[in-house]
Amino acid sequence: MGLQNGHPLTTSLEEQGDGQSFLKEAFNVILEEVLRKGTNVQEKVCEWQDPAELSALLDLELREGGENQQQLLKRVQDVARYSVKTCHPYFFNQLFSGTDYHSLAGRFLTESLNTSQYTYEVAPVFVLMENEVLSKLRHMVGWPDGDGIFCPGGSMSNMYAMNVARYRAFPQVKVQGMWALPRLAIFTSQESHYSVCKAASFQGIGLENIFTVKVDERGCMIPEDLEDKIELARSQGSVPLLVSATSGTTIQGAFDPLDRIADICARNSLWLHVDAAWGGSVLFSSTHKHLLKGIERADSVAWNPHKMLMAGLQCSVFLMKDTTDLLKRCHCANATYLFQQDKFYDVSLDTGDKSIQCGRKVDCLKLWLMWKAVGSRGLGQRVDKAFENTRYLVGKMKTREGFQLVNEVAPIIKERMVRKGCMMVGYQPQKGRVNFFRMVIISPQITRKDLDFFLDEIERLGNDL
Repeated sequence: MGLQNGHPLTTSLEEQGDGQSFLKEAFNVILEEVLRKGTNVQEKVCEWQDPAELSALLDLELREGGENQQQLLKRVQDVARYSVKTCHPYFFNQLFSGTDYHSLAGRFLTESLNTSQYTYEVAPVFVLMENEVLSKLRHMVGWPDGDGIFCPGGSMSNMYAMNVARYRAFPQVKVQGMWALPRLAIFTSQESHYSVCKAASFQGIGLENIFTVKVDERGCMIPEDLEDKIELARSQGSVPLLVSATSGTTIQGAFDPLDRIADICARNSLWLHVDAAWGGSVLFSSTHKHLLKGIERADSVAWNPHKMLMAGLQCSVFLMKDTTDLLKRCHCANATYLFQQDKFYDVSLDTGDKSIQCGRKVDCLKLWLMWKAVGSRGLGQRVDKAFENTRYLVGKMKTREGFQLVNEVAPIIKERMVRKGCMMVGYQPQKGRVNFFRMVIISPQITRKDLDFFLDEIERLGNDL
């Protein structure tokens, strides 16, 4: 073995052997620290450290020389040890939690194959798989045909909807830019996701052209106020473009009345987009899918299977009713080095020009493999379990002394629980209400015992307040 700059030279075969050995050991660490300890209620959700302490513990500095395998394995162990375990039964903080092992296997396989989802040439399995999954999801929405794409998150799906709606109404915008447009108006509820405003800002429509529609006490959009806001926009010289309804709002989990909103959109020739990032998965449940009544009348839908179905981050789709190739016409750049039209296979399988990205991660495999494992019925049972657990917890809180839906001491209790590492629950204010805990119940792996623990622990953490 020779030397270069004082370091031993290794052959590619030796490097492969070392790399595979490291990978096996690192995988064992992941299995132990994340998947075994991370799902054990006796372990902490997170071993909290303040930023300066954590930076020192991790030794984040990058240096000229590399480290040996044992040092690197220690790095892997430290990353796992000090990270938040979203698979833990007491992680209630975000709209994703739990672990599906079939989906996880798909994620490992996707990362190992390391390809980009833009042409059949480099991703033949995944192009066909994505088409099949999108087709199945569209059928669940109620569309026999249509279009769609996997994209990085519900926020991006909402942005796609706004961009495609604008292109359909004013196709010249793609070439002429903002000069070709009148002042446009977007309508969404007070409880909608902040990404609607981000999309309007990013695309040059502007935050002042977002008309927020009032909601009722449950957090659902009030159709009568939507009609008033459309008339208000017109009176100010704006051109109404899109209504973004929400199926499963972030804080209250409210479902907007889609049929009535669709009636208004039809009368006013507006694009109806449904942000069903959280609530879309209700379509798997024969018991609860009535909450999405009217979704088949939408022009587009955002849906995140990584939320209620546990497909794993990230797994988000943008679905369209359109069958005129609108998505591709809006976003295509016809890059000749990727999308040659004289290929030896059906070039319609090269879907990359539908996306605003070039390189695009494969996100369909994790959902496909999980769906194959448990079937539509099994996914529906997960949705039903989430609703069942929610009803149980609400019933317990209503009868438990000292609990309210709103509590002004939430920030103090939050700090105590995080530092203790016992569980993780988010909090926020809402309109005139003070800070309160937003209890997210998604994972079907949660038991009633876990929910009882939540109530007991909140009580323990705040018993002196």
